[in-house]
Amino acid sequence: MHIFVTGASGFIGRALLPELLSAGHTVTALSRSPSSTQTITSLGATPHPGSLTDTNSLTAGAAAADAVIHLAFVHDFSNFATSVETDKAAIAALAAGLAGTKRPLIVTSGTLLLPHGRVGTEDDAYDASTGPLAVRGQSEEFTLGLAREKGVRSVVVRLAPVVHGEGDVQFMPGIIAAAREKGGAAYVGEGLNRWPATHVKDAAVAYRLAVEREVPPGSVLHFVAEGGVRLKDVAEVIGEKLGVPVVSKVGGEVESHFGWISAVIGIDNPVSSEKTRELLGWTPKERGLLDDLREGSYFT
Repeated sequence: MHIFVTGASGFIGRALLPELLSAGHTVTALSRSPSSTQTITSLGATPHPGSLTDTNSLTAGAAAADAVIHLAFVHDFSNFATSVETDKAAIAALAAGLAGTKRPLIVTSGTLLLPHGRVGTEDDAYDASTGPLAVRGQSEEFTLGLAREKGVRSVVVRLAPVVHGEGDVQFMPGIIAAAREKGGAAYVGEGLNRWPATHVKDAAVAYRLAVEREVPPGSVLHFVAEGGVRLKDVAEVIGEKLGVPVVSKVGGEVESHFGWISAVIGIDNPVSSEKTRELLGWTPKERGLLDDLREGSYFT
C-alpha cells in the first residue's frame, strides 16, 4: 500500500515509518520544514511539502495514497480550542482526497477525553466535562461523522496519554523534569489514579494493522497496552532513579510542582483495549512503562 502520513517526523511518526516500510508499504509524509524533510528522508519515506493549514497539500497527499494516517496535532495548550479547529480543517481536507473511495483515514485522539474514574471502552463517547483538553473530542465527532454522512472510511484512534520509549518528549519527560527541578518525585493525593500506557513500537504496529485490516468505518480503536498504571508507582520509580524523596501534592501544590501538566496529572483514566486487540489481532510485546523507566533511556 501507499500510505500518506502526517506528523511523521514526530516521536510516534519516527517509529511508525520504519514499521510501515519494513512491512513492504511505501510512505509519503507531510513535511513542513527542512528538518522534517531530513528526518523523513533519512527514514526512507518521501517528503510531501505542506502543513496542517495547507489544505490543498493535504488533499493532494491523501488523493494519491491508498490510506492516510493522521498523527500531527498542534499542541498549543495556551490556545487549545484553536488547535482543535486546525485539526478539524486538516481532517476535512484529508477526507476530501479520499471521497468516493474505500481507502481508510486513521485519525488520532486520546483516552484522557473519556469519562474519568471508570474503565473506558471503545464504545464510550468522549466526555466534554473532563477538562480543558476535552475540546479535542470535537475532532473525534467530526471524524466519525465523516463515516456516517460522507461515506469516508474514517476511524478514530485513541492513544494512551503515555506513549513511552526512546525519544519520548511528552508527559513522562515533563514529570521527570519537575522531579529534578523540585527535588522530589510527586503524585497527587494518595497517588491511586491510573493512566494507560503503550510503548511507541507497539503503537506503531497497531497503526500498521489499522490500515492493513478491514476496520469498519466509524470504528474507535484504543492503542493501549497497559490499562492503568498508578501514578504513585511512577513517582516511586522516578524517585528511585533520581535519588529524591517521593511526595504527595494536594491543592495549589500540584500546579506549583507540575506546571502545565497539573491540568491532567490527577486524572484517573483506566482504559480497556479488548475490542481493539480482537479486531486487529494486536498483541503488545514491548516492555511496560515502569520497566521502561527503570531500564530505558529516560535518565541517561
